[in-house]
Amino acid sequence: MTKTVLKIDGMTCNHCVMHVTEALESVSGVKSAKVNLKKGEAVVKSDSEILDLAAASVAVAAAGYKVV
Repeated sequence: MTKTVLKIDGMTCNHCVMHVTEALESVSGVKSAKVNLKKGEAVVKSDSEILDLAAASVAVAAAGYKVV
């Protein structure tokens, strides 16, 4: 299992955290996502050696936020 830290832009509240978490956990291969509002980041655990960053970015963008 691989752990990847992603910086997320645009989150302002716990509702945002919930949306980003759901978006990341919908990406194929992602086991879990823990999103931290204060740090503006998400720690993503995935099955594969490398997280599909493009898919994660698209999912986050579809939820209205941005991976930076």
